[in-house]
Amino acid sequence: MTEKVGVLGKKPPRRTGVERVVNAPLPTVYGKFQAVGYLDHDRGDEQVALVYGDLGPDRVLTRLHSECLTGDAFGSQHCECGDQLAAALRAVVAEGAGVVVYLRGHEGRGIGLLAKLRAMALQAEGLDTVEANLALGLPVDARDYAVAAGMLQDLGVRSVRLMSNNPRKREALVRHGVQVAEQVPLLIPPCESNITYLRTKRERLDHHLPHLDAVAHLS
Repeated sequence: MTEKVGVLGKKPPRRTGVERVVNAPLPTVYGKFQAVGYLDHDRGDEQVALVYGDLGPDRVLTRLHSECLTGDAFGSQHCECGDQLAAALRAVVAEGAGVVVYLRGHEGRGIGLLAKLRAMALQAEGLDTVEANLALGLPVDARDYAVAAGMLQDLGVRSVRLMSNNPRKREALVRHGVQVAEQVPLLIPPCESNITYLRTKRERLDHHLPHLDAVAHLS
């Protein structure tokens, strides 16, 4: 199939940014959401925002959730991602309105599924999550939040109450034009399988996890 060209034989300009493609009702065990699907023209990723209730422009309860197949789908206790996703969905329903932006392409803090599994194998041998990524020659955190800001702006959101323990998410949203009126902790009780991972997030990635102080008994 031949590629379409514009006038004078020139190719049409490549699209950039994020484009809303579809809205669909999505009843879940947490409540009835609207799944708003987007295409990220810059990276080629398909993205989705789960919207509950009527969103105003300001102080919208919001979660930017990085895709985590092992935690979100398989219930892995290596991390707290699945529990955080469930808690965020319950929180926006309890609030009466809010949005969970589910960011595909963020697996393993942006390194991809197979690389994440390799990093997990290294962690089983004694490296922490930061050391494992570096040992593989990969960035510690390769995530970009421009698409999340674009999705929120498309939804008419100017400022958010951000459910996150990660200060970098707040900084990224502000940098991309979405104000953060408040950062709301999303603290999940740790277990023996993820306590080392969580402590590394606090000590080496600056996550705000004060509840870890109460679980010194876990190995």
